Amino acid sequence: MKRIGIIICDRYRDCGGGKCFRALRERRGAFSIYPAEESVEIVGYSTCGGCPGGNVEYVPEEMKKNGAEAIHLATGLVVGYPPCPNIRRFKLFIETIYGLPVVIGTHPIPQKYMDAHGKLPFWKDHNMAEIAQPLLIESAEIKAAYN
Repeated sequence: MKRIGIIICDRYRDCGGGKCFRALRERRGAFSIYPAEESVEIVGYSTCGGCPGGNVEYVPEEMKKNGAEAIHLATGLVVGYPPCPNIRRFKLFIETIYGLPVVIGTHPIPQKYMDAHGKLPFWKDHNMAEIAQPLLIESAEIKAAYN
């Protein structure tokens, strides 16, 4: 069994996690790294705490105490506008301080966000496609199903 924690953007603090949990069940988006036959348990779900990410200092520690073997930084950190300017720092901090691998993303990027971000410079200027690669491999049909 794999145990993971999920950190979401504080802008979406009221998110019920439906797309993340669905993608985990379906092994879509960043959850495609886990084989379908492997059980995955979510041992923690929290926000970053708001810019600049105060919860990132201690939430991964709690998740690790609860058995987390990896932390996912939710897709909302990638597709919100603007995308999280701290996402790379969060990844570096968690991996360095807590020794947990960090996966960028959870559910596939909804097609409507792909369409919008394709028209804006931020994604290109900050090379977001590089860090969001596991979220981009799904077909347009799957991305549209996550709209």
